[in-house]
Amino acid sequence: MAFYKHYSFDLWLTLIKSNPTYKQERVQYFFRNFNGKHKSIDEIAITFRQVDLMVNAINEKAGKNVDAEEMYLMIISMINDYDFNFNDVDLKVLDHDMEQIVFAHMPKLYCGDCLDVLAKIKESGKSSTNILSNTGFIKGKTLKKVIEHLGIGRFIDFQLYSDEVRMSKPSTGFFQLMLDRIDRTKHPELLLTDVIHVGDNPHADVRGAEAMGINSMLINSNNLSISNLLYDTV
Repeated sequence: MAFYKHYSFDLWLTLIKSNPTYKQERVQYFFRNFNGKHKSIDEIAITFRQVDLMVNAINEKAGKNVDAEEMYLMIISMINDYDFNFNDVDLKVLDHDMEQIVFAHMPKLYCGDCLDVLAKIKESGKSSTNILSNTGFIKGKTLKKVIEHLGIGRFIDFQLYSDEVRMSKPSTGFFQLMLDRIDRTKHPELLLTDVIHVGDNPHADVRGAEAMGINSMLINSNNLSISNLLYDTV
């Protein structure tokens, strides 16, 4: 195995995947608490999917970040036939409850090889690592706790989440922030070609990385998996 000096990883559908029961319970919560127009479970689930896809596309196009609170308010408005009266919505309570649902229905490792590959990279002593992730309904502050729970955190040097820095992939600013955070005492002569970003999204991950002049690897949405990193060369 030939090591890059620095490995950047996407999170969702690269290292972790959603627990299906989480999405079900999230819909149930909105069905119980914000459903003034008596929409069906299926209708609310469709609304979540629509907002998720729309906001993801907006973030990727604008390079900025629509926050989770804004996404939840969109859901509440849409399932109530675009009512914009949010006076009864306590965002602090909503944030707390949404995080608790995540913890009760924890995301899963994307595959059995994830931890093994991260461990081999870390054990080499030659490389540093980070997570560079766009966020949606689940905030970076929550994902950091998920990462620790799943055993990923001990292999990662730093984490960057779009909601915390107001930038989203494929924004060059987000990738530049990642490059600026790399420990140059460990890599004093770091070149862009010494860095690779790994993810599942051809646009946000691959094109974003290539626009910065760093290497990229597309996995999981094609015929490659994270284990292919072990056979990649600089």
